[in-house]
Amino acid sequence: MAALRTCEQPSLSNLGMSIHVTNKVEKNDQIQGTAENEFDYSRRAQWVRAAVLGASDGLVSVASLIMGVGAVKDDIKAMLLTGFAGLVAGACSMAIGEFVSVYTQRDIEETQMKRETRMRESGDNEEETDQREKLPNPGQAAIASALAFSVGAVVPLLAAAFIRQHKLRLAVVAVVASLALAAFGGAGAVLGRTPPVRSSVRVLIGGSMAMAITFGLTKLIGITGL
Repeated sequence: MAALRTCEQPSLSNLGMSIHVTNKVEKNDQIQGTAENEFDYSRRAQWVRAAVLGASDGLVSVASLIMGVGAVKDDIKAMLLTGFAGLVAGACSMAIGEFVSVYTQRDIEETQMKRETRMRESGDNEEETDQREKLPNPGQAAIASALAFSVGAVVPLLAAAFIRQHKLRLAVVAVVASLALAAFGGAGAVLGRTPPVRSSVRVLIGGSMAMAITFGLTKLIGITGL
């Protein structure tokens, strides 16, 4: 009997340690899951939207310009100069437009917040501070849009710069631009915790349509001599 008790004692001790470790792991997983669930991904929405929009717009705009010029001209210099001009003009336009748009949105939300505060009998300073932290940042959105537009616009320029054969150049620009569009759409979806495949397909279809329409209309104008 003494030998039996001696054998059973380590088994019960090991079982207790195993339960303790398991409970500790489960608690850590619950804490991590709670922290992830409590993170407000809507705070990312403003700069993610501006960055994805800027990158996609820069890529589509410059790629479409290159495709449009390439539809009527074989000169690589004309294509690159047109694309570079589109990069600079588009980045400035995106920054200014985003700044004005987001500032208007911020003013509207701030005015509404003050109105709701006055309507309450006693203002909650802590709640008002939290609401102010969630207000969109115009400067951040403008910088993100300009930088993202420039990054997106550089992609088709680099794709076209090192290829001398005209038809091959256009094909490479179209393929590289399509792959980059899908990547931008997927990256934005991952950062915002939305379905990446659907986002990539949506951006890819829109960008491909823009390039195809620009190429087709420019080619038509060049053929008809309008």
